[in-house]
Amino acid sequence: MTYCIYHIPGKKIGVTNNLEDRVTRQQGYTEDEYEVLDMSDDISYISHREIELQKQFGYKVDQKLYKNLKPNKEKLNHMNINVTEQTTTFPCPVNKLKGRLMDELGMSWDTDHGECRLDPQSVQWIVKNVKPSMYNNERCYVYNKAFAKYCDMPSNHRVEDKYCDTRFGGLQFSGKNRTQSDASHGRSDVRFDKIREWADERGIYDKGDTKTQYLKLMEEAGELGRAILKHDEDEFVDAIGDMVVVLTNLAELGGVSIEHCVDEAYAVISKRTGKMQNGTFVKDTL
Repeated sequence: MTYCIYHIPGKKIGVTNNLEDRVTRQQGYTEDEYEVLDMSDDISYISHREIELQKQFGYKVDQKLYKNLKPNKEKLNHMNINVTEQTTTFPCPVNKLKGRLMDELGMSWDTDHGECRLDPQSVQWIVKNVKPSMYNNERCYVYNKAFAKYCDMPSNHRVEDKYCDTRFGGLQFSGKNRTQSDASHGRSDVRFDKIREWADERGIYDKGDTKTQYLKLMEEAGELGRAILKHDEDEFVDAIGDMVVVLTNLAELGGVSIEHCVDEAYAVISKRTGKMQNGTFVKDTL
């Protein structure tokens, strides 16, 4: 059997033994939208090579080797699910979905946002966040971005009842568990280093200033506001990401680091007491 490492530019690097089924039919990409980076009959070699290329190209790195996932991936489409860039659609109505999913425990599939898999906890997440199809009552779907994010969490950090708001594809966290889950994803300062390298290469630090970055920040804040009003998940994520980039550059141009700013802010707020009023935390006054 021959295994192929495929590359969807700007999206991901993955492995399959059937390009037409995995990449074209399941993920919706035509032959001119992806490339094959390597091929081999040696599944051990191809599994390690996939991780190497994911790191080289700067994509999210799979937590498990392909050879260890392959038995589960072979089970894909017992339900004949349909995976697109944004959603995974199940061929059954919402009221019958849980039973169908429980029959397929262990099944996994790839999305542009990471691997999705079925276990008792993820089935419960799907049932709480699934949406009926607008065009066919016999079909329902979940958003890939939200489900992949949930699947990527260690099982001890999954708290199903904290993820039942689907206004942004199930991404609504409670305050308590947002911090916990973010820490579990290994978020580190290397992300800010990459932003600074990107900005430096483009001359932002040589030719830019704090005033222009502030104006850019206000522009991105406006886009965030529009995304919230429209319940647009993609724009919501993009706007927040863009604001973090701008804040990183703004801090650098102001002679400080974004990490220092965050640390200083947290040192202050960690000692605050107060209460929630009308959806806002109001600190106690002395």
